[in-house]
Amino acid sequence: MKTTRTLSYRKAKKSDLPQLIKMLADDQLGTTREDSSTPLNPAYISAFEKIDSDPNNKLIVVEINNTIIGMLQITYIPYLSHKGAWRCLIEAVRIHKDYRSQGFGSEVFKWAIQQAKNQKCHIVQLTSNKERSDALRFYKALGFSATHEGFKLVLNVEN
Repeated sequence: MKTTRTLSYRKAKKSDLPQLIKMLADDQLGTTREDSSTPLNPAYISAFEKIDSDPNNKLIVVEINNTIIGMLQITYIPYLSHKGAWRCLIEAVRIHKDYRSQGFGSEVFKWAIQQAKNQKCHIVQLTSNKERSDALRFYKALGFSATHEGFKLVLNVEN
């Protein structure tokens, strides 16, 4: 049954963190890299404070009737290339498992892309783990193209 309630978007609050971390941990990859134990790992609080204080970073909560159903982080990045254009990086996108496959992910991305346009960004980019085949199909269906090969180097440092 498709939920027809309207989504609302707001900046995340520190008190949202336990719920957001649980969403990040609620899949095959997240369960191995996140820590949803209580009390909350101080590294999450530190990261939240840095994101919250940076005007080019937005940690967004998606709600229906004051119930958190999703989240995403939007980062605006100035570039020297492309004639000094801005890019929008969208990461940490999650829809709560009880609300998946109801079209909310598409609505969230339409909203996020509009935010990028409002900020005069020329490119919206994201990364997704290659193991997330459903997510990769979803992003392609939204019009994203895998135009570049990405590389990551995991550094073993303490938070």
